Amino acid sequence: MNTTLKFLLAFLIIIVIIAVIFFYWHKKNTETINYSQPENYAPSETASTTPEAQPEPKAATPTEQFTPTNKEISRGNINKKQIIFTFDCGSGDNSANKILEVAQKHNLKITFFATGKFAEQYPGDIKKFAAAGHEIFNHTYDHPYLTKITDDQIKEEFEKTDTIINSLTSKTSKPFFRPPYGDRNQHVRDLAQSLGYQEIYWTTDALDWQEGRTNEQTKEKIYSSLKNGEIILMHVGDDITGQILDEVFTHVENQGYEIVPLSEGIK
Repeated sequence: MNTTLKFLLAFLIIIVIIAVIFFYWHKKNTETINYSQPENYAPSETASTTPEAQPEPKAATPTEQFTPTNKEISRGNINKKQIIFTFDCGSGDNSANKILEVAQKHNLKITFFATGKFAEQYPGDIKKFAAAGHEIFNHTYDHPYLTKITDDQIKEEFEKTDTIINSLTSKTSKPFFRPPYGDRNQHVRDLAQSLGYQEIYWTTDALDWQEGRTNEQTKEKIYSSLKNGEIILMHVGDDITGQILDEVFTHVENQGYEIVPLSEGIK
């Protein structure tokens, strides 16, 4: 084999190696999060079906002045006819623009929980959320099971995400965080509090992320659970949310509820 053929063969091998490396890098960085629990996974805790007694409403205070506790919050103030819609941003931004459009139509401020990876992949969405005056809180960096990683790893998950969100919005992701998959325990809450974060769970998961879920099933799940202080979990990365949100907001408001952001709804 002459020198030219050897050179061409070596060049082709290098190109193939680079292509393979790029393929696996791209696959890892665009991986879709599966929000369902893995087979045989037992959640560390479940949301309480009986809401904890909430304190009497206090005068409004800025979010920055909220003092995190090591207690779980899974419902807002039950003394007010309010509903809190929260939108997790972890995989894809299918419904991002529609959510913003509907919130503007209804003149609402809403709440997002974003992972650091989402913020890296969709910085424009994060900037639009912030520019519209919506709340953006911490959903960890890459959506791990917090009860299965070390304290140092948990700290890194929070801090890395906070740095990214702050770089895009000039605001911190504190003082609230939502545990991925709802995986949490008292140790996670204690550590989060020491880092300046309050754990936020949910009262109702709309299950908009679930494969095979229909628009009607998702709407019924929300409508059947409406009670004062309800924290409803929805997702930015599915199509259902954007398709039904205008109708859902209209229905909730017609039932006499006010839709408020998290920081207001827990007062």
